[in-house]
Amino acid sequence: MTAQKATTASKARRRALTVAALAAGAVLALTGCSAGQLAQTSHEVAAVNGNSADVGKIALRDVRFLLPQSEEYNNAKGGKAVLAFSAANLAQAAPDELVSVTTDFGTAKINGKADIKAQGTLVADFSKPSTTTTPAAAPAGDKPADPDAHPLLIEVDGLTKDITPGLTYPVTFIFKEGGTVALNVPVDAGANNPRSEPVSAETKSGH
Repeated sequence: MTAQKATTASKARRRALTVAALAAGAVLALTGCSAGQLAQTSHEVAAVNGNSADVGKIALRDVRFLLPQSEEYNNAKGGKAVLAFSAANLAQAAPDELVSVTTDFGTAKINGKADIKAQGTLVADFSKPSTTTTPAAAPAGDKPADPDAHPLLIEVDGLTKDITPGLTYPVTFIFKEGGTVALNVPVDAGANNPRSEPVSAETKSGH
């Protein structure tokens, strides 16, 4: 091989190595950025107040203890709290029923009708028992009012501990057809206080 050919081959090899090094650097840069985005995503929490669970054909959503609504409900030890949630029956034809709610820190009482029609939703929230136990009167010839249109009142009485925002409390739901499900229930954070996790300085930078 002549000296000129050797020099040309050497230059070609150097160019190839330079291109490879640049490509590797670009891959590393993209990987680092992507890792930062994934890390940031892992710290994001949906701005919802309640917990969720599925059991049988029942979809429990936004399960939470309400903040005190009156002097009657104070969430303090020895007092009484209100449990709120929605329970959707996803079955096409079979109705279901919330049979009972139990806790280890008080006695749960279902005030009203807890049937859930097929493709219907049972809503528990703050209301007076009379709105759930007796359907509203309807004019002659009209269909009776649907009791499920009113929120069901579920109280947890004789609290053995304070029900404090920021903590969760175990509650068990028993459905006639759907079965039993237990989940940890938070206290309602309120409309202006969605729960979220802090984002570190590293994730804020995106790298």
